[in-house]
Amino acid sequence: MRQAYQIQLNDLGDHGARMCKVASDALRDATKSLLTADLSLAEQVIATDVVLDEMRASAETAALELLALQAPVAGDLRAVVSALWIVADLQRMGALAIHVAKAARRRHPAQVIPMEIRPIIERMGRVGVHLADQAAIVLRDRDTTLARTLETEDDLMDDLHQEMFAALLSPSWTHGVAPAVDISLLGRFFERFADHAVAVARRVIFLVTGENVGGDTTPAFSPPER
Repeated sequence: MRQAYQIQLNDLGDHGARMCKVASDALRDATKSLLTADLSLAEQVIATDVVLDEMRASAETAALELLALQAPVAGDLRAVVSALWIVADLQRMGALAIHVAKAARRRHPAQVIPMEIRPIIERMGRVGVHLADQAAIVLRDRDTTLARTLETEDDLMDDLHQEMFAALLSPSWTHGVAPAVDISLLGRFFERFADHAVAVARRVIFLVTGENVGGDTTPAFSPPER
């Protein structure tokens, strides 16, 4: 019975790593659809919403069954509670990737991103995917050392977010208000995706050590000086 219980706990971690991979792939493909005006790829990303909902529901059911039937304590209880937090973060990551894909679909066949902003969006996409991939490793291996490095890597996403706003507020911006609104929202989606990946890493630190390093935090944004 105890062995089966431990297998169920381990399965929750593996399930989270798989959800992380779905979110990572979704952001990679959503970014590509945005930059190439690929409607078919955008639709594929949007369709992952159902998959993520099912994966979250499955994990929550398993966690609640463990709470009800096994009455876990100490480290085991942390594992179950952390799993519930983590799957919520992972579903949100997927939802943010879907928002990116929906922006591509909404403006199709037009290009959403002007040429001077494209390098920033490309890098934001790459950083987000990398953070999600790192979070998957953290989940699978319970690697707290790697988990702590995600905070630093997230700083790059914050820098890119600031760089994007500097471009939108520049006197040389000539694309009007509507594209600026679209791009500012997209930047927010990428930035929040990264924040949730960091939150997942923080949950794993709590799971392994019991140290509460905080969940999801959103730093206040200060617009760049003009």
